Amino acid sequence: MGRGRPGGNPDFGTKYAFTTNRQEPLNKKVTVRITETMDSRLKEVENYREFIREAIAEKLEKLDCDTSLQKIS
Repeated sequence: MGRGRPGGNPDFGTKYAFTTNRQEPLNKKVTVRITETMDSRLKEVENYREFIREAIAEKLEKLDCDTSLQKIS
């Protein structure tokens, strides 16, 4: 028995395409190992994936600032 509509969906990739209002697309994946406790706490955070993205961005920004200060000294 066939699956789906014969010929496919003509609107696939246009009408039903994923879009975002971000400056850069989220097209890379990062995998890290964390403890069970950290995992449990993260799952309690609403929209935890965005929370993780923001935490990484903050740390990278701090790293850039710290590196800039070291170059000045």
